[in-house]
Amino acid sequence: MALDLKGKVAFITGGAAGLGLSMARALGKEGMKVMLADIDEKTLAIARKDLEDRQVVVSTVICDVTDRNSLKSAALQTVADFGKVHVVCNNAGVAVGGPWNQVKDKDWDWIIDVNLKGVYYGIETFLPLILSHGEGGHFVNTASMAGMVSPPNLEPYCATKFAVVAMSEGWAMQFAPLGVGVSVLCPGFVKTLIHESWRNKQLKYGGASDTDPGVGSTRDEAASNVLNGIDPDVVGARVVEGIKGNEMHIFTHREMRPFVEMRFRSIMQGFDRADASPALSGLPKVDPATMLQGIQAPGN
Repeated sequence: MALDLKGKVAFITGGAAGLGLSMARALGKEGMKVMLADIDEKTLAIARKDLEDRQVVVSTVICDVTDRNSLKSAALQTVADFGKVHVVCNNAGVAVGGPWNQVKDKDWDWIIDVNLKGVYYGIETFLPLILSHGEGGHFVNTASMAGMVSPPNLEPYCATKFAVVAMSEGWAMQFAPLGVGVSVLCPGFVKTLIHESWRNKQLKYGGASDTDPGVGSTRDEAASNVLNGIDPDVVGARVVEGIKGNEMHIFTHREMRPFVEMRFRSIMQGFDRADASPALSGLPKVDPATMLQGIQAPGN
């Protein structure tokens, strides 16, 4: 059943700019009240003014998604301000990449804690609050096309985004009987500041000064791809469609279909080789219907 958004409450991490702010604009346009959560206090104030100018009922809260207690405090503030929460956009994310042997341990910790654990902490914190009011709800977890295909030198980023896709697909099946939808957002290049995410890097991961944003053509290519991406407000509007349609996978870049198809062709070729494998020939055949009994594929 589609969730009626008008008058409901949305909570958005990484909400001060980029995709998070665009989601807030789109959800606010639908008549939702919005709590923007972000680590950047200055940018958060600017975002609040942007939404107020658009007649959106908005509140803000400082929140570090790597700290589950920070998320819990933000959730309590949301309930204090608006009474309930219905839509949660686990959107905060950072980017780390580089040759396989040049990514620092602290950068691995940073990207895993923000992109992966931050999403889980959001689910852990807000699902009980959504269930408590019995009006239904929806989670939108921001992954990426990098959660579908893995280009070289982006392994840390892709690892976390593949994980967000996997977690979201599992949660969608778990939460559906509870009246709670789950979507995973997988955009391509969007005109945001993701290539400068190190600017808000927490001190426990070394801080901004401890991050090498890249040099030469690698840095310039990354910046060019992002800054020539699509308008984030288009993605915000697409997210609203995804929530209303209870879409499992929300895609924004139709031209990326061939890359996903290429990856899955490779996977299917692996199964073809397994079918022809002498090493596996003596194993008993198992009926997939029996093996997958009680499991329904995610999506509509």
